[in-house]
Amino acid sequence: MNKTEVYILGQKYIIKGDKSPEYIQKLAAYVDEKLRKIYEQNPNIPPLRAAILGCLYIADEFYELKEECSNLKEELKKLEEKANEILILLD
Repeated sequence: MNKTEVYILGQKYIIKGDKSPEYIQKLAAYVDEKLRKIYEQNPNIPPLRAAILGCLYIADEFYELKEECSNLKEELKKLEEKANEILILLD
């Protein structure tokens, strides 16, 4: 298990996990970026509220990407079916 030191909004956190330290650093940098943007727009926001808003923004991105992935899988499935129909015609 890896231990990775990260900083989010200037606070140090030690993250333990199986993922590589580089991956954990990327995640922390992404979260830090989202929270900093929230603080830029609302400098007096309480930290818990900022964290919840950050989670909502990240969840929104996640669900949009998840839906996009699902749509792409459906399109791929249709293309595969058409390709199989063409292969049957060529036999």
